[in-house]
Amino acid sequence: MKALTQMSRLSVYAVLAAGVAATLPMVVWGAGGDSAHTTALLFIAVILLAAKASSLIERFGQPSVLGELLVGVVLGNLALVGITIFEPIKQDAIIAFLAQLGVVILLFQIGLESNFKEMTKVGLPAVLVAIAGVVVPFGLGVYIVGPWLLPEAGTTTLLFLGAALTATSVGITARVFKDLGKLQTRESQIVLGAAVIDDVMGLIILAVVSAIATVGAITGSAVAIIILKALLFLGGAIVLGQLLAPHLSLFFSKIHAGVGMKFTLAFSVGLLFAYVAAQMGLAPIIGAFAGGLILDAVVFRRFRRPEYVEELALIQDEVTGPAKGKIADLVHRYEHRHIEDLIEPVAQVFVPIFFVVTGMAVDLTTFADTTIILSALGITVVAFAGKIVAGFFAGAGVNKWIVGFGMVPRGEVGLIFATIGAGLGVVTDGVFSVIIIMVILTTLITPPVLTYLLKQQPAT
Repeated sequence: MKALTQMSRLSVYAVLAAGVAATLPMVVWGAGGDSAHTTALLFIAVILLAAKASSLIERFGQPSVLGELLVGVVLGNLALVGITIFEPIKQDAIIAFLAQLGVVILLFQIGLESNFKEMTKVGLPAVLVAIAGVVVPFGLGVYIVGPWLLPEAGTTTLLFLGAALTATSVGITARVFKDLGKLQTRESQIVLGAAVIDDVMGLIILAVVSAIATVGAITGSAVAIIILKALLFLGGAIVLGQLLAPHLSLFFSKIHAGVGMKFTLAFSVGLLFAYVAAQMGLAPIIGAFAGGLILDAVVFRRFRRPEYVEELALIQDEVTGPAKGKIADLVHRYEHRHIEDLIEPVAQVFVPIFFVVTGMAVDLTTFADTTIILSALGITVVAFAGKIVAGFFAGAGVNKWIVGFGMVPRGEVGLIFATIGAGLGVVTDGVFSVIIIMVILTTLITPPVLTYLLKQQPAT
């Protein structure tokens, strides 16, 4: 109980520290008489409270990201009924920066939760599922269904649409597998492994289409250079990072081996990699993902273990029988997930800002256009079909429908692609709304369908 209490306190302290770090410069500016910056304090509070209130959606079996997106849509469109108090949030530079920081932290988290060594062990089925899960929806979106449903969209717009269709939100699927106790099944392992590879391929595609949108040229050599640059960055970041991270960790652990130094080192690595990626002309989220990918428990072995882990280790030495093994599993789990646990409270502050702000960018008046609605439904069909087809590359001995539906949710990843495209000015309001509808439907429909398929699967 004491160990759990200390974990809770640590989370609270981390949240408070993140909040102070974010708001301190605003308070300083506000003290100078700049009311715009002090108003940002109110905006942050409103967004965070609205985001947390939207977590009620979890009671209906839906992920919190969907609630945050929907509450953003509501706040962003209250002006349609004469309530304009939230409109300044859309143009606030501080909120925009915090939203971008939130998405960087999110991709850093995804990198932390991915394991490069495990990525090399997932096997051929996961690789084939990942490749098909990227190529099929991208091809359908860019070259077939996209031009047919959105004939006025330019080539670059269609590329971003295709990129959004390649995404897979593994967190939503993993939650379903976990809740049903199916995480150790072969289908689950293929889906989770394929999703990690899918993330890497999707980030490379994002780098390519973002650069194309920036330079305005689509030539084979230019695309090859962009792909090579992205691969070199990811490969170089992983190789150099794994070589340098232990030495960097040793240096800082000699200064101080406490939790604060461990958190600062990990968080700074994520931000540094995001900066380097941006300087190379790539999306900062690619760097954040790479930064998280190189950090594992081994890097921080010279730092002190958390107090609650030490207490559990002491209890482990005092007990015998089956309880000893269970406590040993807890010690291993908490020790190896400590960085993720430290980053999580910070993510709870900044990541919801990104999703709420993304939702606020949706203009509901575009839904009055039946063309938008029909196009969104057509794109959603493509989103389902592309991933379900990928499931049939999983090989023999597995339920291909479970694998296919497990890859369907777009969630936060699809939103990231759409937001970057909108920021570059190549994703119009109409196309943005189409992608949002697709993300909502794939996120809403998949969990109950996947749950049904898993419950029909014979117990092993």
